[in-house]
Amino acid sequence: MSNNVLDRIVAAHRKAAEADTRTLDELERAALGAGPVRPFRAALAAPGMSVIAEVKRRSPSKGDLAPDLVPSLLAKSYLDGGADCLSVLTDADFFGGSTADLVEARAACDLPVLRKDFTVSEADVYDARAMGADAVLLIVAALSQAELVAFRQLANDLEMAALVEVHDEEQLERALDAGAKLVGVNQRDLRTFEVDQERAERLAAAMPPGIVKVAESGIRDGDDVSRLAATGYDAVLVGETLVKSGDPAAAVRMLKRSAG
Repeated sequence: MSNNVLDRIVAAHRKAAEADTRTLDELERAALGAGPVRPFRAALAAPGMSVIAEVKRRSPSKGDLAPDLVPSLLAKSYLDGGADCLSVLTDADFFGGSTADLVEARAACDLPVLRKDFTVSEADVYDARAMGADAVLLIVAALSQAELVAFRQLANDLEMAALVEVHDEEQLERALDAGAKLVGVNQRDLRTFEVDQERAERLAAAMPPGIVKVAESGIRDGDDVSRLAATGYDAVLVGETLVKSGDPAAAVRMLKRSAG
């Protein structure tokens, strides 16, 4: 596999964005026609370790994980297990996701939902709101600073949260400069897909008060959650471990218990 996986994915999304002929007026009307937003950031800022449980069919690094999952059933299992929010992959080509997966999962429960995708245009932010997402993912490594600022502000204007994802100190500084209040530290390098579990601990110490901190990727068991809770994280985002568990509700409960 190429060591520039992120570059390939982002290039594909930018090409699709360039081919999009819809006007911003059309996109805005669709976004404003969506139902009320659920409080994503507030759900994670509550006391204790929160769990963002992910609806994830496959990944570029691991291939098929749960290609036949039923989003509504999985969302209900996550809710039963005590999950605080959902994350739903909507990228089709690399992760096997879809808008339909998000719509179905959100309709099956009352949890706030993150649209997990590669946001590269204003249209992506509007589309997230139109499909019912309560939060949008902004990956610092995939965006210019001007794009990061503009997309975060647009999400805010649409009453969505923006989970701003970073991988190192420089990206964290860019996220904070852009006004991020919800920061995700991805322990997996999206260029090589290798996991560095020390990254989350290192970056947590560099975040100022008032930032809701989310650890992403490479979270396999209760020990990982305990370590991240001790480091000061407010939430973990977990996908592969849950969709492959056989009992997603029990798996979420285990992660919640482990945070102490």
